Parts: sequence; C-alpha cells; structure tokens
Amino acid sequence: MLIATAAATQHWWRDAVIYQVYVRSFLDSTGDGIGDLAGVRVGLPYLKKLGVDGIWLSPFYPSPQHDHGYDVADYTGVDPVYGDLAEFDLLVADAHRLGLKVLIDIVPNHCSSAHPWFREALAGGPDSPARSRFHFAPGRGADGALPPNNWRAMFGGPAWSRITEPDGEPGPWYLHLFTPEQPDLNWRDPAVGEHFDAVLRFWLDRGVDGFRIDVAAGLHKHPELPDSPDPEADERSRDSVNPLAWNQPEVHQVWRDWRAVCEEYTARDGLDRLLVGEVSVPTAREHAEYVRPDELHQAFFFHLLSARWDVDAFRRTISEAMRDIAGTGSTVTWVLNNHDQVRTVTRYAGEPSGEASGLGPARARAAALLMLALPGAAYVYQGEELGLPEVVDLPDEVLTDPIFRRTGSRRFVRDGCRVPLPWTGHASPFGFTSGAGAARPWLPQPEWFAEHATDRALADTRSFWHLYRDGLQLRRSLPQLGEGTLRWLETPPQVLAFVRGDGLVCAVNFGTEAAPAPVTGTPLLASGDCPPGVLPGSTAAWWISDPATTAPLFPPASSPKGPTA
Repeated sequence: MLIATAAATQHWWRDAVIYQVYVRSFLDSTGDGIGDLAGVRVGLPYLKKLGVDGIWLSPFYPSPQHDHGYDVADYTGVDPVYGDLAEFDLLVADAHRLGLKVLIDIVPNHCSSAHPWFREALAGGPDSPARSRFHFAPGRGADGALPPNNWRAMFGGPAWSRITEPDGEPGPWYLHLFTPEQPDLNWRDPAVGEHFDAVLRFWLDRGVDGFRIDVAAGLHKHPELPDSPDPEADERSRDSVNPLAWNQPEVHQVWRDWRAVCEEYTARDGLDRLLVGEVSVPTAREHAEYVRPDELHQAFFFHLLSARWDVDAFRRTISEAMRDIAGTGSTVTWVLNNHDQVRTVTRYAGEPSGEASGLGPARARAAALLMLALPGAAYVYQGEELGLPEVVDLPDEVLTDPIFRRTGSRRFVRDGCRVPLPWTGHASPFGFTSGAGAARPWLPQPEWFAEHATDRALADTRSFWHLYRDGLQLRRSLPQLGEGTLRWLETPPQVLAFVRGDGLVCAVNFGTEAAPAPVTGTPLLASGDCPPGVLPGSTAAWWISDPATTAPLFPPASSPKGPTA
C-alpha cells in the first residue's frame, strides 16, 4: 500500500541523493595542501555530471581544528583556511545555478573551548552566569578531586575535565562527551536555544537549503548527571552510547523548534529547507521518533551501514526501516559510509586478502546499487564513487584524529577515509593541489591512489564512477525508483530480491557462487558481469519486469509492513 500524495512527491528531499563533501580533502585551490570552499566550487560541475541532487559540506567554521572543524569557535563565520563568507556565497550561487542543493553541517551538542562563551565561563569565576551554558559540576571525593560521575568520552578517557579558577584555585569540572577541547553545551539554558535560532537564520538568509545536524540525539543530558550503569560502553564502540547522555526525551522539542524555523522560511517562498540528523540510537523504532512530521525531515539510518555482509542481516535491517521509519510518513535516509567510517570497499573485504581478490570492491559495488534502489533518500560520501579503499597504513606521525591522540590506539582512527581525493595523474598530489610551490596534501596519498583517480574513472566505463552515474540517471528517470513501494520476492539462499513500484526488480547475491536471476533477460544495470538468467556472486542487478510478459521467476514474499510497503 502506498500513501504518498501528490503534495508529498513535491518535497525534493524525500528521494534526494546527497553527496557529502569533506571540504578539507575535496580539492585545494590555494596550494596550502588543504581543501577549501573555492575548491568545492571548482568541483561542482563534476558532481553535477555524476548526477547527485545536492551536497553536504563538512564544518568550515573558524576553529582550532582539534577535531577538524567539529570544534566550532564561531558558528557564523568561515575559517580562513577554507575561505571567507564571500566565497561561501559564490559557492551557494554556483550550486543553485547547477540545480544542486547545499546543506551545511551544524554542531549544536558542543562548541570549541576557544568559543567566546567558554572563555567567558572560565574567566568569570565561580559565580559567572556564563557557566550555565555548559555542564559545570563539583567534583566528588576529597576536595572535589574526582569527576562528578563515571561517564566516559566517545574519543577516549573521562568525559570530564577540571578547571583552574582565575585565582589559581582548583575549580569545578566541565562535561565533554568527545574531547576536552569540545565542551558540551547545556541545552537546558534558554540562551543556547536562542543562539542556535539565530545561527540557523543567519545561514538560511545566505541561501542554504538545509542542515546536517551533528550528534542530533545527544543535546540533552539527564538533569541529575548520575553514574552510567555501563561507563565503558562509549569506549568499546563508537556505536555504543551512554543512555543518560543520549536520546533524552527533551531533545525532541529542539527539533520541533528548528522545524518551525524551516517551515517559516518555506512559507515565504515555497522552497523546502531540510533538517537531517546524525541520530545514533539502538533501534529503528527509536530512530522513527526523530522523523515525526513536526521534527527532523530526515535522520541517517546507520543500521544498514553497520549490517554485516549477510543476506538475512540486510533483509531484516531494510524491513525494520520500512516498517518503523517509513511508517511515520517520512522516508528512510540510507547511508553506506561517511567521514567517520571505514570505507566500504575495505569494510566489505572481509579479510586482509579481500581487496586484492576483488571481494571488497565487488561487494561495495553491489551495495551501492542496492542502496540506490531502495525507497527514500541516500547520502554518498566523497570518494565512494571512485571505489577508494581505506588507507590503513598511514604513519603514526601523520595521524590527526583526536581518537588516536587520546587513546594511542588506531582501532577507531578515521584519518584513513579522509585522505585527500585523487583527481588526475600518476603521483601525489594527484591534482588535489597544484602550483610550483604547492604544499603536500595534509594527509599523504598512497601511490595506488593513481588507480582511482577521477580522470581514469571517467574514462573507464566499467568503473565505480560510471556505476554510480548510471544508477543515479536511472533513479532520476524511472518512476519506480526513489520514493515508493518495496515488495520482497522469494529467493534462493544468499539472494535478496525485491520489486519497486510496477516492475523494477533489484536482486543482490550475497554469496560467492552464481544463482539463478530472478528475472529472465538482460539486466538494465548490474554491478558486474551478469549474463541473462544468472546472478553471479557478490553482484547486484536491476531489471524491468513486465508482469504480462517477463514475470519474475520467483514469487512475491511477504512485504515489510508500513505505509510504503
């Protein structure tokens, strides 16, 4: 059953494909070895040719760069390393001329320790009202020498740091769920909400089409700041969260308020403004609470990203999303990667030899085609369209991720997916930066990046780039794709297959041995060689199936429950 109305289909975001630009690593226009907004502007025609609907820009605000911009010192400016507001305005104007939407990253959970608010809080002494904008609390134990509770930081170590008062005496502790350089804001202080209302309006007035919201489930903390029942959870996995510091019920009012601001702008000119949240919660049902009609428009569904390469895991994950998230009237927002995750080719390799054997790339191609066939929206991280693997052998001395600095462990280090993109040529800097006096890229590019350079990818019709481009073109031209219905087909073991709309069939073989194809005839698009009647291992394909002439070989299975199933 499908309940989408004609009005609903006019909302561009419901089935949009957005390309995530990690500005620092996209394209350098100045020769300093760091990507910038002018470089993004140069790359816009490339993204238009790829076929995406818009871009999401990682933080470019003034920042000490302890976490590469996610420690914001000024929410209404541009760090000089990335350009200035005039350059930002040119970028937005050029993107809009090309028909591309522009989303910017906003970081409301925490700011930089260099932010004027935090400096004021430190300088004001124990009675400073500025401290109410943050989570300051007295320590425990003798002379308050122990942290206020047992919470751990996501990036390692305690979630509390003690300050020294202006008179030199030891003071209270402040909360930071990531690093000491990123103090958490206290959203129970009205001044915080008022400030971000002004920040949203500042950027909306400059023409942005929406916001990607960092740590969208974490703004409110339990008011009593009690001990966590599992204090080590945050350090065991980046996907584990402290239930006392995340997903508190009060956070939903923040998104109602922000949605109202967006609706106010939409009422003026009829153009949708989008809120998409980074929502890390345990279940699809909890996820659905963030995309109710008066809250966020979208929230990244990370469960597909984290699902192991297994037919049952993927089917269960997709079914739960369709049942619980699409049931709100929103659409599911699918992702396979971002700037915090191991790149898909490497993640799916399965074992150290997987990339060399082709297993990782084959699975990554199949997963991309699967994602683009699912109902709803999708986000693609830069370089995924080039089939870039993770750079796993960066020397310790070049690593910049605060996770490494705080833990000494490379387990969750994110630099490997942030290495600057290769554009042209056979040696670093691969066109990322240019000029006789150009600096080296801020992270070193390996020699094998030459195999994935953009110029080579565009010239090879069998490349990842062409698979993404062809999938995006079909997604735009075929009425069965994007928003709409999904109906499962019965399949042999290791094969996942479903029907979209009236007759588009997508099938993925999660095994390594060939299986019968669910539809006779030649595929419309396939992630690898796919002869008629056969679906090779680690391959996905799309077919158009006319029920009157080329009915699927496999009968329908039970559909996931929900209004779009």
